[in-house]
Amino acid sequence: MIKLGRRLFEFVLFIFLLSLISFCGIKLAPGDAVRQLLRVDDVAVTNEQLEIQRELMGLDKPVLVQYVDWLSRFIRLDFGNSYMTHQPVTPEILTRMPNTFLLTCTSILVLMGVALPLGMYSALHPQQWIDRVSRVLAIMGASIPSFWLGLLLIEGFSVQWPLFPSMGTGTFLHLVLPSLTLGLTMAAVYVRLIRSSLLQSLTQDFVLGARSRGVSRARIFFFHVCRHSLTPIITMFGISVGSLLGGSVVVETIFAYPGLGKFVIEAIHNRDYPVIQGYIVFMGAIIMLIHMLTDVMVGYINPEIRLREGRP
Repeated sequence: MIKLGRRLFEFVLFIFLLSLISFCGIKLAPGDAVRQLLRVDDVAVTNEQLEIQRELMGLDKPVLVQYVDWLSRFIRLDFGNSYMTHQPVTPEILTRMPNTFLLTCTSILVLMGVALPLGMYSALHPQQWIDRVSRVLAIMGASIPSFWLGLLLIEGFSVQWPLFPSMGTGTFLHLVLPSLTLGLTMAAVYVRLIRSSLLQSLTQDFVLGARSRGVSRARIFFFHVCRHSLTPIITMFGISVGSLLGGSVVVETIFAYPGLGKFVIEAIHNRDYPVIQGYIVFMGAIIMLIHMLTDVMVGYINPEIRLREGRP
């Protein structure tokens, strides 16, 4: 119970600090939301009109007062209204969130489909040609930026060979190229992590003891070695899910995928402060919850960590 209370306090404190820092950062960023809204570059607007609009949007108040007003609405899960669409931000985020989650899940499938077999085979057959090839591919994959890989996939499989659509959503085919872009760049890290973690576990005393008792190699590997190797992999996986959710901003923009990433990029371009603030806090809360869930899973798999933290 005490542990749960501490976790809840850490979560609330994190969200509060994140909201405060992001709110101040947005206000310090160059640009004027009022001028962007009225499009001064296209239509002549007087200073009086700017001040009237700024007062209507509440931007004439001190920054601290603006934050307190925003925080009072946020406690009720109200992020305010978008400056551009005049629609509530919360439904706008929740409407686009399923698309981003779907892209993240398919990217994880690509990641696991590539990293697990290559990492496991490399650990079981070190220094063989597949191990050497996988290491080279892992280094190459880790060196390629996701946006560049996305452009290469579009050029190769949408322009030269029109096999997959490069924009939009609607069918499974629309997810192929964005999922490959996110999954392959992340898989490069996991191939090396899985290989090194399994190799370290294979040299442990419990493996030698199980072999001396006549336990089959398959049972030792899947029931003992793999479980012992899961701690660093699950820890890294919790971080990677947050990276995939955040990294989707660039990929969704490249592929014109209607998720949260593309939505917030448009909001940044339009200086739509309520949308930007809502996105930062919303995604921060999700990533924090994922990290807390990862800690619970690691403690369940590794009793030593659980006992060290005083958990039953």
